[in-house]
Amino acid sequence: MKKLITDVLKILLYSSLILLTAAFVLLFVLPYTTFKDNISFLAFKQQYIHIPIWKISFYIHVFSAFLALLSGIPQFSNTVLTKFKSVHRILGQVYAYDILVVNFPTGMVLAVTAIGPWISKLGFVVLDCLWWFFTFKAVTAIRNHDVFSHKNFMMRSYALTFSAITLRVWSTIFISILHFNPLIVYSINAWMGFIPNLLFVEILIWRSRRRRFFKRRFKTIL
Repeated sequence: MKKLITDVLKILLYSSLILLTAAFVLLFVLPYTTFKDNISFLAFKQQYIHIPIWKISFYIHVFSAFLALLSGIPQFSNTVLTKFKSVHRILGQVYAYDILVVNFPTGMVLAVTAIGPWISKLGFVVLDCLWWFFTFKAVTAIRNHDVFSHKNFMMRSYALTFSAITLRVWSTIFISILHFNPLIVYSINAWMGFIPNLLFVEILIWRSRRRRFFKRRFKTIL
C-alpha cells in the first residue's frame, strides 16, 4: 500500500512538472519567438533593450532556460535511469552544459540589471551563483562515482531551474490577483522564486538521508 501511494505521488509530481513546463512555454517563451522589443517583460526593460549584450543575453537565457527545464525532468525518473542510461547521461550533459556555460553568464547579465532596488538584484545574483555551484557539484560528484551526492545536488540545481516557473506563479498571485505594488513584488520575488523550492528539496534530502542512516544501522545490528 505504501509503495502504491509513493508511485501515485511520483506520477502526480511528474505530471505537474510537465504541465507547468508546458504552460511556461506557452505563456512566457513562445511570445518571445516574435522577437518584438515591446512585449511582456521587455516592455519594462526599454532602457536595456538597445544594448546588444543585454538583448542577446536575454534571448539566450529565455530559450536555454526552457531547455534546462525540459532536459531536467527525465533525470529523476528511475525508469530512465535504469533502462535508458545513455539517455540519462546525454540529457544530464545537456543540462549541465546549458547551466554552467550558457545560463550562468547570461543570467548574471540579467541579474545585475533586474527590476527593483539592490535587494532584488542581489536575490537574482545569489540565485545564479547557487545554480552554477549546485550544478557544478553534481557534475564533480558523479565523476567521483558519488551517486548519492550527485542526486542531492541535482535536486538542488533543478529546484533553482524550476524557479523560472515559481517566480512567475508568485508574480501572478501577488500582482494579478492580490494587486500588490509591482516594485515591491519584484523585490520579494527575487527571493521567493527559489527559496521555497530549495526548502522543499532540503526536506526531501533530509528524509532520504534519514532513511539511509536507519537502513545502514539496521544492517549493522543484523
